[in-house]
Amino acid sequence: MPTISGGAQAVQYRIAGQRYATRIVTPPALRTLDLRRIRHFVVLAEALNYRKAAQLLHMTQPPLTVSIQKLEAELGVRLFERDAKGVQLTGSGRAALAEARLILQHAEGFAEMATLADTGRAGVLRIGFTGSATHGVLQRLVPRVRAEMPRVELQLREGSSMGIVQALATGDMDAGFLWTPVLKPMGAEFQVLQRDTLVAALPKGHKLASKKVLRLADLAGEPFVNYDALQAEGMRSVCMMACQRAGFVPRAAQEAVQVRTVLTLVESGLGVALVPGVVRNPPSEHVVFKVLEDMKGDTPIGLALAYRPQPAHPTVTALRELAAREFPQETSP
Repeated sequence: MPTISGGAQAVQYRIAGQRYATRIVTPPALRTLDLRRIRHFVVLAEALNYRKAAQLLHMTQPPLTVSIQKLEAELGVRLFERDAKGVQLTGSGRAALAEARLILQHAEGFAEMATLADTGRAGVLRIGFTGSATHGVLQRLVPRVRAEMPRVELQLREGSSMGIVQALATGDMDAGFLWTPVLKPMGAEFQVLQRDTLVAALPKGHKLASKKVLRLADLAGEPFVNYDALQAEGMRSVCMMACQRAGFVPRAAQEAVQVRTVLTLVESGLGVALVPGVVRNPPSEHVVFKVLEDMKGDTPIGLALAYRPQPAHPTVTALRELAAREFPQETSP
């Protein structure tokens, strides 16, 4: 392992089985440089006048002179020539000026990034989403995030509602867009953005597709495409309870995790399903969506922003505030 002593780093390595060692020595000046003195150097190099430079730095001339002398002593190099005509950069000073400006620029960038990250306006935001969250929520929020939080890098990953909750619990994700209710929140909290009603999804040409008024009980004898009991247990529970209120237990023909997959199976003629009303847009050529008369006005499900309240994540807090402005009718008390 490398060892560090007195500014020297001893590095050991092997080439073709032979052990070698080398020492990387950090010059003392690089371990003691003061950003204030570098700033003093840059301002004086641009003004080439101690009195003017001191005014620009909001200090008096004697401390500026001392600062430059200490910087030269630390570097072991003369940066300025002083004569009767004034102050001029030495060759070393001219060569160092561009690097000094870069140092100050990077220092300012470091401070800015730290401040922006602390207020949630910079950093990395890892977001999970269910496939059906792309029906409006992501399309509205992602452009707003990019416009109002341009220094935030979005990392989006599709998953199931349960998978997103688990990733929040382990710290693998910072936030998620998913369907509620969630039966096992695992410490997550939910900010509902859009409430929705279940509608019936039928294969095109189904005998009930032309029925003007459809009730949930009309589906009692049909094979159902259900939601997976482990990865989509919240949506499955809502659908099962709705069917039971209508007087029957749905006969499962197939199971799926994502709403999009459920619709694919319905399209294939494997059964009917209950799906969020939002997925009706855009219309499908192969699936008929029917409003259920006894489900009108009932909003048992919702697309929500999931997050862990502790520890507070500044970027997630900023995302929640943005989402509250974009979906005020749902997020207001």
